[in-house]
Amino acid sequence: MRYRISAVALAVAIALVTCASAPAQSRAPKGSVVIPLSSLERPSDLGKRAHTNIRMFVPAKGFTNPQIAAGLPPYSGYFYETPASLACVYKLVAVAAGCNPNIVTNHSAGGSKAIAIVDAYDDPNAAADLALFSTQFGLPAPNFQTVYASGTQPPNDLGWELEESLDIEMVHAMAPRAKIYLVEAASNYFSDLFIAVQVASNLVAAAGGGEVTMSWGGGEFDGEASYDSYFTTPGVVYFASTGDGAGTIYPSTSPNVVGAGGTTLRRNPATGSFFEEAAWVDGGGGPSPYEVRPSYQNVISGIVGSARGVPDLSAVADPNTGVWVYDSGNGGWWIVGGTSASSPILAGIVNKTGSFAPSTNAELTTIYNNMGVVADFRDTADGFCGPYMGYSAVRGWDFCTGVGSPKGTAGK
Repeated sequence: MRYRISAVALAVAIALVTCASAPAQSRAPKGSVVIPLSSLERPSDLGKRAHTNIRMFVPAKGFTNPQIAAGLPPYSGYFYETPASLACVYKLVAVAAGCNPNIVTNHSAGGSKAIAIVDAYDDPNAAADLALFSTQFGLPAPNFQTVYASGTQPPNDLGWELEESLDIEMVHAMAPRAKIYLVEAASNYFSDLFIAVQVASNLVAAAGGGEVTMSWGGGEFDGEASYDSYFTTPGVVYFASTGDGAGTIYPSTSPNVVGAGGTTLRRNPATGSFFEEAAWVDGGGGPSPYEVRPSYQNVISGIVGSARGVPDLSAVADPNTGVWVYDSGNGGWWIVGGTSASSPILAGIVNKTGSFAPSTNAELTTIYNNMGVVADFRDTADGFCGPYMGYSAVRGWDFCTGVGSPKGTAGK
């Protein structure tokens, strides 16, 4: 069972959960997956407004643990992802056996130039929350700045605030030395978000290059290709979440954007040892009905036909194997998933590589040219996704995970 709650109810979500469905790890606390109102798409939103792609795992009411009571991660004995465990799983550091989140402490190092995060509305505590997250996990102090795309401070929305905390914290976890800009749009209308994309693009270009990550999106619509030019600033590589449900969303389907898909991380329920990454059943993907196949996907024309296919690259998104996020406006620590997590994780990893491609097209050309290189990518070949679970993760490229997930910094 999943609960859908309003954004204003996020801070009291735990009190609303009464379902006790266990996630993948048998030792994990019972609980529910909660979808905030900001992540729901209404028919009237099509082509007008974007939504977040967040899902949270919330322990069941009555679950007790000293770590929870203290408001500190991780839950002792449970296996949700930290910056160090993600760095271990994605081989950004020397790999420790099992990559256990309760044991490993060697976090990703490096990162340079700039990463800009584009989101709607305001997170008034973004800098303080990022600093606390960084201190909690032993990361370097962040180089962070909030920018109002419209020139004035937007209103607050708790669902989008959690999105912003997730984005800035995952980017910092993967590329802790990069300059981080949080560019806040006046609203979740595409018109406002694309203004923010332009502001973010200019900031990144002025910093000498880098990445822009967009964890939001909306159902595809006729005429969307006319917005593709927003993602063409020289020296900037764009990332966007592919969504948390069957089918495709824009702007991840733009040929000028790296479509970030979702996976689940499988761990031994007794030891916490990581042993497999698989497709996440709710990860978005498929052929676009409006965007044509770009040249870098000619190598998979037998799968996508004449259409642009997504995702391109994937990372953890399953809330049952989610990441730790701190957001004081919503009450503190959360276990968060959704492809809203995979987009900033992937943007941070690509920043850490130091390659700084001159465009998204160049970045994706490199990725597709190295598809199948076992030292560069984990070719996920287990799991299902899509309409009626009709897509399978297979060897090579697929509609669930694209080329797979990163292994180290080579080939990207």
